[in-house]
Amino acid sequence: MSMIELPPDSQRLSIPDYAMALAHVASLRSEDPYRKVGAVALDFDNRVIGTAYNGLAPGYNASPEFWADRDARRSFMIHAEVNLCSLFTRGNVKLIACTTEPCTSCMQMLCAYGVREVYYRESYPGSEAAAICARYGIHLCQLENVTGLIQTSDFSSDSRI
Repeated sequence: MSMIELPPDSQRLSIPDYAMALAHVASLRSEDPYRKVGAVALDFDNRVIGTAYNGLAPGYNASPEFWADRDARRSFMIHAEVNLCSLFTRGNVKLIACTTEPCTSCMQMLCAYGVREVYYRESYPGSEAAAICARYGIHLCQLENVTGLIQTSDFSSDSRI
C-alpha cells in the first residue's frame, strides 16, 4: 500500500490561494462564453460558506442568439458576487476570493455585507473597488501568481487514498 506524502507547510496553499483555487473551479460552471467569473466566501474559521459564478437567473435558458451580442447580454448577467451573497448573511464572511476584481456595484455590496478581505486574480476595467476598500478599511489584494494552483495529479494505478 502506497502512502501519500504531505507537502511541508512551506508548500501548503495559503488561505487566500486556497480560496482562489476554489473560485477558479467555480468559474468553470459559468455559462458566459466571454467572461467566466467564480467566487468563494470563507468564514472567520476559514471554512467555505459557499461558491458561486456569473450567469443568468436560475431556470432561464438563453437561445444561442442571446450570447452572440456581448454588450446586449451584459445587463442580464448576474455577477458571481451577487450570487455568492445570496448564500450568507451580514457579518458571517471574513474573506471573498473572486477570479475577477469586483465591479464597483459588487464591491459596494460586499462592504454592506461586512466582508473584511477581498482577493482577486484579474483586474476589471473601470472598477472603483480599490477606492471603496480604502475608504472602508477592507483589505483588497490581487493574487497575480496563481496560474499553477490548479493542476491535475498523476496517481499511479496501484496507489490508494
